[in-house]
Amino acid sequence: MGEPTCILCVDDEQNVLRSLTRLFLDDPYEILTASSGAEGLLILDQRGTVPVVISDYRMPGMNGVEFLSEVRKRWPETVRIVLSGYADTGAIVSAINEGQIYRFVAKPWNEDELRVTVVNSLERYDLGRKNLELTEELRRRNDELKALNRDLERRVVERTEALTTQNRLLTESLGILDDLPMAVVGMDPEGTVFQCNRKGMVCFGSRIGPVIGANRRDVLTEGQNRLVDEVLEKSRAAGNGSASAVDGKHQAVLERNPYAPDCVILIVHEEPVGG
Repeated sequence: MGEPTCILCVDDEQNVLRSLTRLFLDDPYEILTASSGAEGLLILDQRGTVPVVISDYRMPGMNGVEFLSEVRKRWPETVRIVLSGYADTGAIVSAINEGQIYRFVAKPWNEDELRVTVVNSLERYDLGRKNLELTEELRRRNDELKALNRDLERRVVERTEALTTQNRLLTESLGILDDLPMAVVGMDPEGTVFQCNRKGMVCFGSRIGPVIGANRRDVLTEGQNRLVDEVLEKSRAAGNGSASAVDGKHQAVLERNPYAPDCVILIVHEEPVGG
């Protein structure tokens, strides 16, 4: 079982404190008593937060409203109850406004009603603590979400910058490739054409239609396909996997690339290679 719940009772009359102690004798509470507001604050300083404080209204020195107002400032989650033997409406209003009192109980009290009031006060305290915990958890999760969003935004910016750079380099590379005086056609391991410069489009496009995305066996001539097959065969036999083959104006080159293995570049020159 957990530790008993603490309840602080403050009254300058010892018989009242004894009555309150007896009232909660059979309940799972630890009853703390103080004979003045100053003593009550000292106990709270030593014990920390106490769920419920029951205080007399009229006490010498620091009255109940002043005491509970100080409790509210320093331990706002504590539920505060005032006992008073005076039917003073002004005092009730003052206690509620200044100390933000949960209940105002008249003396002499009804024992059953006071016990129910304490039970309700403890439920209110537990609810307040849970709300604080949920609020803190929500704040923590919001902070985590903000951090994730900031990281995502940073990644998006970095990725966008990288893509922009890659696109610029690709555009520049394609421009250089298009300016070459020979046709250049790139094929992946499955034979799909993924690159063809302007010269290549002129060389092949007028004869067979679109080149990019087509299979090389549909794009290239029979002789060109034989040359590609030859360089692939040489590559498999070569130790480093690289190979080249030449047939008239045609030259096929395969360089091992960890990012694009077995990709073949077919180059078609205006003049015979080596001529």
